[in-house]
Amino acid sequence: MSREQKSIFQNIDWTITGLFVVLLFLGWLNIYAAVFNDEHSSIFDISQKYGKQLMWITGALLIAIVVLIIDANFFTAFPFPIYIACCLTLISVIFFGTEISGSKSWFRFGDFGLQPAEFGKFAVCLALAKYMSSLDTQMARFQTKVIAFFIILFPALIIILEKETGTALVYTAFIFVMFREGFSGNIMLGGFFTVLLLISALLVNKVVLVILLAVIAVVVAIAIWVSSRNRKKAKQFIMGVFALLVVASAGVYGVDHAFSKMAPHQKVRINVFLGKDVGKDLKKKAGYNVNQSLIAIGSGGFAGKGFLQGTQTKYNFVPEQSTDFIFCTVGEEWGFLGSAVVLFLFLALILRIIFIAERQRSSFSRIYGYGVASILFFHVTVNVGMTIGLAPVIGIPLPFFSYGGSSLWAFTILLFIFIKLDSNRLLILR
Repeated sequence: MSREQKSIFQNIDWTITGLFVVLLFLGWLNIYAAVFNDEHSSIFDISQKYGKQLMWITGALLIAIVVLIIDANFFTAFPFPIYIACCLTLISVIFFGTEISGSKSWFRFGDFGLQPAEFGKFAVCLALAKYMSSLDTQMARFQTKVIAFFIILFPALIIILEKETGTALVYTAFIFVMFREGFSGNIMLGGFFTVLLLISALLVNKVVLVILLAVIAVVVAIAIWVSSRNRKKAKQFIMGVFALLVVASAGVYGVDHAFSKMAPHQKVRINVFLGKDVGKDLKKKAGYNVNQSLIAIGSGGFAGKGFLQGTQTKYNFVPEQSTDFIFCTVGEEWGFLGSAVVLFLFLALILRIIFIAERQRSSFSRIYGYGVASILFFHVTVNVGMTIGLAPVIGIPLPFFSYGGSSLWAFTILLFIFIKLDSNRLLILR
């Protein structure tokens, strides 16, 4: 039950809104700098990417207003229909979509393209918040964990079928939401060791790795048997250790098989990240992207070369410099100082979202807020990490900065649903 809201701007958080507008503006300027040419010098030229981005930004602002106009109860009442509609759209794009760069994940309408995978993030966020905030949901139950993971993984698996593995990986960010809501930290710890094992499986010969795991299992089993006074429990622990050995060994061979089935460009990207292809024909392999990115950012120094003065970006040395590698433009033209300011703005936005999530009266709004913060954190961390060689090149945009309408509109909806929920916080009668 809630009181009537007199204005769509009543009680909205102007700090988040202000950060959103600032990031939009800075992103637009950096897209202009990334693809600038003297023949089309006007920043309003809609024949160029920066002119089109202005159209996407205008659309994003209109979408933000529409979201604020919609009653907040709509988002709490219809998460599952929104989720189902999103999943159906993700499936339909596999059959009716247009293939772009080896990925069949786009609907084309003339010159306009729409990528449903980007919009799946807020749909999953809503559905997860609805399920986990239900009165009959008990976090300690195994069934709860299974259903929650299904809500997250089902659209992610569809997106993988679209060959958008990078976008699908974003959904792993929801683990932070589940951890906040009481899921055991062992899940995150287990996830960390699983990732470590998967990386090891790609770096080390699988036979050697399985033998190493077997030796570790035997040593641990002996230590448990010698140190334990209760032989019955010791046997149970040892059986558990060897069960984990079997699962880990199967995982090692599974990763090797999955890697052999990947597309060539995906294999190259992974090998470059793992350091296996570094220095091998950087002009043709995926390592070229990261190498040029590092050159661009490094050349910016402390204060940068100045607006529109970046040579690496101006002469197109950095591939995808207006989308996945937009942060290179920031590093080259604004230097360490400008990069730090941009990262500070993102950090301020994420921390503000978390702060506001914690003050929510409804668990639905809190869970949704943590979902928003987790998605933004993943995108910023991985995108910036790609440009400086600390993360694999998986092709995900920098929120509000990268060129493109689908991602910008999806992030806007994601963020402003939370702003709307928060504005309704004081109107809820408890």
